[in-house]
Amino acid sequence: MNKRKKKPRKKIKEIFLASDHAGFELKEKIKDYLGEKYNPDEIIINDFGALEYDKKDDYPDFIEPMLEEMNKKRQSIGIVFGGSGQGEAICANKIKGIRAALYYGGSTKIVDLSRKHNDANVLSLGARFVKDKEAKKAVDIFLKTGFDEGRHLRRIRKIKRIERVERRKE
Repeated sequence: MNKRKKKPRKKIKEIFLASDHAGFELKEKIKDYLGEKYNPDEIIINDFGALEYDKKDDYPDFIEPMLEEMNKKRQSIGIVFGGSGQGEAICANKIKGIRAALYYGGSTKIVDLSRKHNDANVLSLGARFVKDKEAKKAVDIFLKTGFDEGRHLRRIRKIKRIERVERRKE
């Protein structure tokens, strides 16, 4: 059997965070968790807001600038937070180069597969559905898991081709 040798996982140098009011509390908890876990000289944590609770804020106002900045950095990932995480994932996936995966509790296998098979670079967490412990576990898995490439690389290339074609239509 001819198995492909896995490439070493790219070292993550920056983590980008954004939320709306519904995800604000969980974002703050995860930001603190990451701050305790990682040395700022090794991994930079960038918080794009919300910086305070405001029930009238809208997640696209925080997520879009976060992702535009994240896209400039090669060794970075993003985590977005909202009530369900659905709108945040939809918003994130509108940005060229972003592949957002949604997690709202239960089995974390989906987080693992989103990185291994889809090279997801953004994790969207549904704060109204995920427990703090589940969110921390999902974040840990998302950060430590790499892309398997192989047959999955072909699919990512096709997604990138679709992005180029759609951009020309605009």
